[in-house]
Amino acid sequence: MSSKLIIRERCFEWGQRTYLMGVLNVTPDSFSDGGEFNSTSTALAQAEALVAAGADIIDVGGQSTRPGAEQITQAEELNRVLTVLQVVREKISVPISVDTTRAAVAKASVEAGADIINDISGGTFDLDMLPTVASLDVPIILMHIRGTPLTMQQMTDYQDLMGEISSFLAKQITAAIACGINIEKIIIDPGIGFAKNYEQNLEIFRRLRSLKALNCPILVGASRKSFIGRILNQPEPKARVWGTAAACCAAIFNGADILRVHDVKEMREVSLIADALLR
Repeated sequence: MSSKLIIRERCFEWGQRTYLMGVLNVTPDSFSDGGEFNSTSTALAQAEALVAAGADIIDVGGQSTRPGAEQITQAEELNRVLTVLQVVREKISVPISVDTTRAAVAKASVEAGADIINDISGGTFDLDMLPTVASLDVPIILMHIRGTPLTMQQMTDYQDLMGEISSFLAKQITAAIACGINIEKIIIDPGIGFAKNYEQNLEIFRRLRSLKALNCPILVGASRKSFIGRILNQPEPKARVWGTAAACCAAIFNGADILRVHDVKEMREVSLIADALLR
């Protein structure tokens, strides 16, 4: 695996420490903070707070991908993302990723100052995505999913969970490279909670290291998710911070390079300790 990636004059040295991606949902219906940051002023304040707390990347998402989420129109997604992106880009210097599965949104976002594309479909929902990202010459995060957020929780039958996640990601890495995306600009994500049941989410943590064979940095997004709520018997996502901390620690010890989190201040402390112990 390439040991480093430079994004907006910041050097990401894989394996040296854990990087934090702070979540900025500009959606009215996200599972844990829907509707909180979907005005430009609240979104900007939250972005600044995430950076102050230690976020290395800010991830802006305009389309909720929680289980059962309906797809919004492209016009609505563009409107949500670009409005916030333009304001945030002016004020903060850290890399910004945009969480989208649409090539047109990816292109408009990069033109408005985004640095990374985070595609929960791994480039499978919009066949223009990989060629578009190649032409934009930005890094892409390829995540494993089956079905869509609306249908994915009915699609959790696997013969070999990690083998199937790995082969899906390998196929999308190959497709990305064939489109002209540099291997050094590809990050992979096993997709915790996306077409995975409770036991499968836990298995991904235990066997995360098997994905190292793909030679790409690994992103894990476990923050506040329902598997944590189930273990803690905690229906309120915001009350899952300690559970998220434990999951993040496990992810780091099993090879994660980037953690996508809501609670940046707390997870920064978790990652500093875990990095000191592990690295």
